[in-house]
Amino acid sequence: MRFIRFPLLTRFVLAGAHLAMLPAASGAAGLRAAGAFDVVTTPAGEFDTQAGTATARFTLTKTFHGALSASGKGEMLTAMGSKPGSAAYVAIERIDGTLDGKRGSFIVHHTGTRSGGVDKLSIAIVADSGSGQLQGISGVMAIEMVDGKHVYTLDYQLP
Repeated sequence: MRFIRFPLLTRFVLAGAHLAMLPAASGAAGLRAAGAFDVVTTPAGEFDTQAGTATARFTLTKTFHGALSASGKGEMLTAMGSKPGSAAYVAIERIDGTLDGKRGSFIVHHTGTRSGGVDKLSIAIVADSGSGQLQGISGVMAIEMVDGKHVYTLDYQLP
């Protein structure tokens, strides 16, 4: 199994779960939703390994619980540098369900890096991607591991 050959990349790929997000910007009418989520990552092709580096593509399937009761589906591209502790990922994910009782969907863009074991993660709602009662949504999301569980915090604004 390829996950065994690249344990750092595997840890990094698992939805950025070990990454802490940069501080979120909060608007005047900002709202916050938080809860747990489950995630499944599935390789979508072979790892490309060259000169001690690796790239890979994964599909993401998530189930959000709490104030965001939704499913997430996405694609992730990952890379591992030649030195331990160096990696990056980008992902696009559509989240569809209810947010604080409002039905609709929106898209988020993930950008994560790890350099020298230091993690940075930014997850932002894509402008004009909201639908239904979530039309016009904007904001940022943080994800992390707490007591062995994936958790999210979504700071958002609606018109």
